[in-house]
Amino acid sequence: MRFQVSSTALYARLQALNRVINTKSTLNILECILFETEENQLKMTASDSETTLVAKLALDDLQGGGRFAIKAATIINSLKELYEQPITLDVNEETFEVKMYYQNGKSSFVGQSADEYPLPMGIADEVQSIELSSSILANGISRALFATADDELRPVMNGIYFDITEENITFVASDGHKLVRDRNNTVKSSQSTSFILPKKPAKMLKDILAKSEGEAVIRFDEKNAEIKIDDYTLACRLIVGRYPNYNSVIPTDNPFHVTVDREAMIGALRRTMVFASTSTSLTKLSMENNSLTISTQDIDYSTSAEEHILCDYTGNNMKIGFKGTFLLDILNTMESTNIILQLADPSRAGVIVPAEQDEGEDLLMLLMPMMLND
Repeated sequence: MRFQVSSTALYARLQALNRVINTKSTLNILECILFETEENQLKMTASDSETTLVAKLALDDLQGGGRFAIKAATIINSLKELYEQPITLDVNEETFEVKMYYQNGKSSFVGQSADEYPLPMGIADEVQSIELSSSILANGISRALFATADDELRPVMNGIYFDITEENITFVASDGHKLVRDRNNTVKSSQSTSFILPKKPAKMLKDILAKSEGEAVIRFDEKNAEIKIDDYTLACRLIVGRYPNYNSVIPTDNPFHVTVDREAMIGALRRTMVFASTSTSLTKLSMENNSLTISTQDIDYSTSAEEHILCDYTGNNMKIGFKGTFLLDILNTMESTNIILQLADPSRAGVIVPAEQDEGEDLLMLLMPMMLND
């Protein structure tokens, strides 16, 4: 079997596939990428037994056909330093010896039989499906991913919850301290349904979606999902369980609103958090007469910092504490010029929303407060 392909196109797909591979796998074959040729296309598969990613690439010249596996590190490292050029792979289907020819030289290595590669998990005949633009899926995943948990006792919190109704789709994630609810009213379904996407495939989708402009098709049953985007197909096991009622923890009566420039607040947080306690990252926000004061201190090392930012606030004077790293994560995930911080009192969760919502979207983030000493 012999075929020719672009070096950069092949390398880009192999990099995406390599994110699936678990180097500590008990099956040596899962350290490999499976190569298959079909109808002038190269089909490449990587799996960790829970998540499988398939990438396809058009071939310029195919002679023969077949299946073989190559250790991911071997093929990726061999392509890393090659600039854009056509490369030719010549595979002996009996010995699995692979010869790679490129403009200034050649290399040879030995692959493995594809017969040992495990078959991907299947989707049940009765599946549900939804189609949405790659940009909507990318926004939902990238905005929610940072808020997912690492909780062995509550595995349902370790992924992104897709809440699909006849009116909209909502992406939800929470670790108990922070919560993201990203609702898009332009995506509708014929029936209400839901699933929980684990963190690892969500991270992989985020990387793939960053370079995609097409449509994404999601097919899923109770245990598995299959997501197709351009030349990629990702199949994974879903997190099975009932996701908590996220709407019940979002306060609806926070009367005090602080509107502030997002970038200005990010800058002030970064500078003042240098002097915050490394164990708690406690950051105090003080609001009064169109002024927001951000302050931190570390009693153990006698350090402190304070900055003042102009804002739009005319309510009662108020002080509230948040974990600075979490607050910074939230602000970095948002994209609007200004954000609105909705508060009630120092003991209740703060709600943060963009001052300018994108059309058809309703993005909300929640952060639990920390107790202040004063």
